[in-house]
Amino acid sequence: MLFPLLQTDTAAAVLDSLTQPAETVAPVQPTQMSESLWSMFNMGGPLMWVLLALSILAIYLIGRKWWMIKNASKIDPHFMQDIRDYMNDGKVKSAVTLCRKYDNPVARMIETGIHRMGRPMADIQSAIENIGNVEVARLEKGLPLLATIAGGAPMIGFLGTVMGMVQAFFNMSKAGNNIDITLLSDGIYTAMLTTVGGLIVGIIAYFGYNWLTSKVSDLVYKMESSTLEFIDIVLHEPGEE
Repeated sequence: MLFPLLQTDTAAAVLDSLTQPAETVAPVQPTQMSESLWSMFNMGGPLMWVLLALSILAIYLIGRKWWMIKNASKIDPHFMQDIRDYMNDGKVKSAVTLCRKYDNPVARMIETGIHRMGRPMADIQSAIENIGNVEVARLEKGLPLLATIAGGAPMIGFLGTVMGMVQAFFNMSKAGNNIDITLLSDGIYTAMLTTVGGLIVGIIAYFGYNWLTSKVSDLVYKMESSTLEFIDIVLHEPGEE
């Protein structure tokens, strides 16, 4: 009779545990999460502020250069065909007016070439190339700084790693035989968090730099193609109003 009673009691206990409401887990509040991130940031040491400044600068450069390149690439796909038609009809002033309608490197290069009409072809081509070099230099301004952040941020993170390990060993040497893991926690936190921060900033800057460089290369190709097309127009169908 003992076993049936035990089985009955066990079944009742299991049934009672299943019917009891489960304990609700309190959700993590956003304030608690922000406080945790802020405390982790502070554990990284003073180099985390340097990495934060570099991350803000990198994001600003990426956004600013992207906006510049986007605006520089805006042009009517029929722009060169319209220039050709105006030049063939001898409407030079209309071609200049069309160039001034667009605020981008291609239009400024073509306008410079139109103003050099009547001079030797070498002078026209040289003037267009000079304007193109100035425009490319303006677009590439700031990209070397972004490349420096991409290479320097991980190095700063590695410096924080070394400093954190030095701090951990220093605390351990001061403790003597009474070594406690809590003595090492501050140094380990500094080492790990600065490494993570440096890598994050470096990755953002590295991918941003390569992406912007590819955008500039696409625009340079468009500028060179437009220049060759304009030279062809001048050679075959020059016109004057």
